[in-house]
Amino acid sequence: MAWLCAEYIADEVLRTGGLVETGSLEFRAGRETLALTVYLCDGPDEPALVRTVSRLDEWLSRTAYGHPWPEWVRERMAAREAFARDVTGPDPDLALAQEAWRWLERTELLAADLGEESGLWHPALPPASAVDESARVWIPAWRLGLPLGHLAIHLY
Repeated sequence: MAWLCAEYIADEVLRTGGLVETGSLEFRAGRETLALTVYLCDGPDEPALVRTVSRLDEWLSRTAYGHPWPEWVRERMAAREAFARDVTGPDPDLALAQEAWRWLERTELLAADLGEESGLWHPALPPASAVDESARVWIPAWRLGLPLGHLAIHLY
């Protein structure tokens, strides 16, 4: 139930932001990235429905530019796996979160090559002199979903 609640919250935040068309791969990347963030911000032994908008600041900090999000996900997933193995037994929520993480790592999306140095990934950096938005690169889905989720939280 915890994963489904996290996914519902992520879906609601992204729909409210209206940044990408629902049903698109970009929307799914944002939803799965944000759902993982919501799900992993809670401890494995916390009640499943203890997710409220009061957690927005934590979600913003986890999805912020420069935060080592994929490393954080791997660490939190390992902790959840250990907790399930040692304390609770098989966890269907964890299985759904693991599948989402596998999809985010394996799926590549074709996106505009904005480059890390361009400054377009974060408004606090100086603007780039010129970016060729027709240049495209393949990136893991989470790399597109992370800034999308972060912006959607701001707009929520």
